[in-house]
Amino acid sequence: MLTVGILANPKMTGALQALQALRAALLARGCRPVLDLQTAAMAGESGGIPAAEFARCVDLAAVLGGDGTMLDALSRLGDFAKPVAGINIGRLGFLTSCTDAESGAFAAAITEGRFTTSVRSLLQATIFRSGGVRASFVALNEVALARGETGRLVALRATVNGELLNHYRADGLIVATPTGSTAYSLSAGGPLIEPAAAVFVITPICPHSLSQRSLILADDAVVEISPEAADGGPMLFTADGRDTTHIETGDRIEVRKSPRSLRLLLLEDRSFYQALRQKLRWQGL
Repeated sequence: MLTVGILANPKMTGALQALQALRAALLARGCRPVLDLQTAAMAGESGGIPAAEFARCVDLAAVLGGDGTMLDALSRLGDFAKPVAGINIGRLGFLTSCTDAESGAFAAAITEGRFTTSVRSLLQATIFRSGGVRASFVALNEVALARGETGRLVALRATVNGELLNHYRADGLIVATPTGSTAYSLSAGGPLIEPAAAVFVITPICPHSLSQRSLILADDAVVEISPEAADGGPMLFTADGRDTTHIETGDRIEVRKSPRSLRLLLLEDRSFYQALRQKLRWQGL
């Protein structure tokens, strides 16, 4: 019997109906659905378990929501090395396997083994302050250091493997994975990157100099970012748009490839290129 852990976004309209449809489809296929605590509470039920415990008791996880819910689920699941499927409530997203209207097809596919997994790299970012570690974060899309309350440009210093890369005057700097190349980095002018590429991309946010462009580098590199001027005020560090931390002059952020990864479940008839055509509305001539 296939055990499927379910995490849903209770803030999304239609989440409860999508949960009920998915659970019915899984039961009809002989699967055992397990809800995390947050999802069980949304359904008005007891018996849910912490998402961090899914690794020991489910065969795969299904996340009901959108791309943002997938990013949140990554944090809640912790070190989860099994397939994770995104079921989008509404439209197909970059990180989702299907929509909530396709629950029956999804249940059939996973029980019949008609799916693949795409291994997605994660970033590990460590904030150092006064010679010690202040905090550490894991991100699927990107980490960013950007201006805080001030409306002025900030000064940033970036190194790669200990060698100076550049002194930036910009609104901030993004370090993104291939998965994150379709997110914040793309909106800041960064390139699209195929998910299996073993690279990261550094993208400045609204740089003062037009010559400062995105840089693609091997994903075994270690990137370090730090503020350079105190008069710019505190900056804000975020991981996947979450976990906001104030960064002061003298702090530094070390970014490297995480030993963890995400195994994103893909149905047979879905691909990254299909998502590009749909989400970016590529139509050709």
